Amino acid sequence: MDRQLTVMAVHAHPDDEVISTGGILARYAAEGIRTVLVTCTNGEQGDGPGGVKPGDPAHNDAEVAERRLAELKESVAHLGIEHVELLGYRDSGMDGWEGNAHPDSFWNVPVDEAAAKLAVLMEHYRPQVVVTYDENGGYGHPDHIQAHRIAVAAVESTGIPDKLYYSAVSRARISEMFDWMRASGMDMTEFELPEDFGTPDELITAVVDVSPYVDNKVKALRAHASQGDSIFLLQMPEEAQQRAFDTEAFVRKVCKVPAPDHEDDLFAGLRG
Repeated sequence: MDRQLTVMAVHAHPDDEVISTGGILARYAAEGIRTVLVTCTNGEQGDGPGGVKPGDPAHNDAEVAERRLAELKESVAHLGIEHVELLGYRDSGMDGWEGNAHPDSFWNVPVDEAAAKLAVLMEHYRPQVVVTYDENGGYGHPDHIQAHRIAVAAVESTGIPDKLYYSAVSRARISEMFDWMRASGMDMTEFELPEDFGTPDELITAVVDVSPYVDNKVKALRAHASQGDSIFLLQMPEEAQQRAFDTEAFVRKVCKVPAPDHEDDLFAGLRG
């Protein structure tokens, strides 16, 4: 029997599923492809009610985790994700935070141990396509880096996925978008990005059109309301959101099937 077409996205926290992969998950779900989201941590180091930060005596890790997992449930409903798997690790917080040192934080879990849990899920769902972060976790977040490490290890140990992709942000595209927003009169002084932000475009191998699902992505992002104060994209005008969300880019790292060097579909070569 042919394997059911399946994509598995491996993310660090509740809300990470939206920006870089929400469009492909919504698109492939609408096409009848099985979508699996693996969320590695419960998001304990997120903002508490009123924007209370970790380290503040009023911050309650357990309550924050409960709220963020409830938000995740709402988000995946907007994206049509069929299966959600929680690895249940403790959020490590941003690079340099005290949470990095917590013995139970995801960052401190041995890679082999966490990869073995993920490998069980790969054995169960047998995804042809796996998507995760690059080696730097996109921007250096410890949990993103750890998610990358365990995803790569599980792909290698199981040998199941035919294709492995790292999510990417086109350096040229984001520069163009910021130029457009400045030209539109938006005050961008608080949102300047480093010159080296994003992925060099010559490394990007796949750009997927997800324009019909921009509204799904915006609704999913809004579902993570407890973290909304820090989500710049929700503060942008609708036209800017459309520009920011209408494609998703990836760097292909593993490919066991004949497929073009530059793709517009992560299932290129797999559809029979």
